[in-house]
Amino acid sequence: MNKMFLAISALAFTSGICAAANAAQPAGGFQGPGLATSTVAEAQKFSDDTAVVLVGKIEKSLGNEEYQFKDATGTIVVEIDDEDWNGANVTPQNTIEIHGEVDKDMFNTKIDAERVILKK
Repeated sequence: MNKMFLAISALAFTSGICAAANAAQPAGGFQGPGLATSTVAEAQKFSDDTAVVLVGKIEKSLGNEEYQFKDATGTIVVEIDDEDWNGANVTPQNTIEIHGEVDKDMFNTKIDAERVILKK
């Protein structure tokens, strides 16, 4: 029983040290320029799966996580999954930035959003 207690204590201690070491290291990542902002008109000409960043406004919900998005060059349907809102509450008056990909099929083009950022 005493050996088991020592083994469990040693394991807990080692796990704690590893967790503390991981928590102390900052998360890394690329620090530099990213994708240039595209327009709706440009996005409609891009190939399927092309990464885009759009800035504009959502005019209305179309249901099933699809929204009508508008910028100065036109409108496009954007699919935004619940988890991609990142806690942002958006109205038609808010300007947002959408990071996503072009989703093109034979008959239409839409944007599959990966992240929504509320612009200030």
